[in-house]
Amino acid sequence: MKTKPGQDISYRDRLTTVSDEGKRVWVYAKKPKGTYYNYRKILAFFLLAFFFIAPFIKVHGEQLLLFNIIERKFVIFGVVFWPQDFHLFVLAMITLIVFIVLFTVIYGRLFCGWLCPQTIFMEFIYRQVEWLIDGNPQAQRRLKNQAWNAEKIFKRVLKHGIYYLIALVVAHTFLSYIIGLDKVKEFVKAGPSEYLGGYIGIFVFSFIFYFIFAWFREQVCTIACPYGRLQGVMLDNNSMVVAYDYVRGEPRGPLNKKEENQGDCIACNACVAVCPTGIDIRNGTQLECINCTACIDACDAVMTRVKKPKGLIRFASETSIKEGKKHRLNARAIAYSVVLAVLISVVAFLFSVRTDIETTILRAPGTLYQESGDSYSNLYNIEVVNKSRDEIPVSIKLIEGNGSIKMIGGDIVAKKGELTKSMFLILIKKKNLHSSKNKIEIGVYDGDRLIETIPSTFVGPNALDVK
Repeated sequence: MKTKPGQDISYRDRLTTVSDEGKRVWVYAKKPKGTYYNYRKILAFFLLAFFFIAPFIKVHGEQLLLFNIIERKFVIFGVVFWPQDFHLFVLAMITLIVFIVLFTVIYGRLFCGWLCPQTIFMEFIYRQVEWLIDGNPQAQRRLKNQAWNAEKIFKRVLKHGIYYLIALVVAHTFLSYIIGLDKVKEFVKAGPSEYLGGYIGIFVFSFIFYFIFAWFREQVCTIACPYGRLQGVMLDNNSMVVAYDYVRGEPRGPLNKKEENQGDCIACNACVAVCPTGIDIRNGTQLECINCTACIDACDAVMTRVKKPKGLIRFASETSIKEGKKHRLNARAIAYSVVLAVLISVVAFLFSVRTDIETTILRAPGTLYQESGDSYSNLYNIEVVNKSRDEIPVSIKLIEGNGSIKMIGGDIVAKKGELTKSMFLILIKKKNLHSSKNKIEIGVYDGDRLIETIPSTFVGPNALDVK
């Protein structure tokens, strides 16, 4: 805890949600009010609406967002991506990681308090239900300590019943992003007799989701989340975080006992009462702080009532509070910005040059050449990924190699958004082969338009190496 010279300081050596005996300390957070909370509500409403509505939105026949790991098909804003685009996802993930690090270096854990699904579901769905049924923190404590009478049983059953129904809806919505909404509808209509394994999976997922928000709650942020654990590595004295201005606030004391040189903090503990992780922000930047800004709204309301300037708790850096300087980007933040700009440029370029058709041609594994009259033949596998929204007839021709191609199973018609597989033979006359391994080049065409050229090899007898 930051203090003025001469003041006693102390540091806690355990989580705020763990008692001296090692038992769980339940957090009864007061409902926040204020400007920042209103902004968070608007953002949370938008994100929740998007989460529940997005599976119903289709673009050119494709679901807006789909992450079908089983079929290796991904759809982002209506654009289909296949395993052949994996390099784009890797670069996009690297860019995202660098962005998170950069964002944390500059703004602390703002993501946790404003965008993290754990916080949004907890604060704007589950805790809202809790406040509605169990009441304010004082009423919640009374309900916990009272005997199991009709009132307590009714409230507990009602609250946890709603909790699980929400978890069930979320589980089905989440599944819509994995296998598609149409398959989820089919899955529900068919019933557990046909999809018993799937129903068990839904039940397990919904129970885990219910458990997290009904019991585990803020401990996800303080114990389970790796990002929260890593914030200490990424933050420095120039990071913008939710901070208490100890220079202005200390020494703190009750308003009705004004002492000489007393700071603006009146020790009302309003900031502690609204904290969803149960910390005292006046003790400085802490592991549990998710930068939700609830304490800012609570403190500003108190400062307004006692006719003192707002901002005793605000977004600030340690340097700006200690030295009274404006926040400036440090060398590390600038370096991350440069790397991020380069990565975004590379990813944008790769997405822009991404073709509608991507073809893979390989010699059939485990096969040798075959003799066919005055020619030798090799068997090849072809896979055509159609990333467009139209059906495309594909033909292949031998550009280099002085031979001919014979399709097996008819012409290739690449269906929209699907992977089409086929096989073909390449025949080259014996007199045109001069080695056991010959370089060839195959052209892939859409009508008369050359889409791409693919190099490969044609294998002949070893005797051809003898001149």
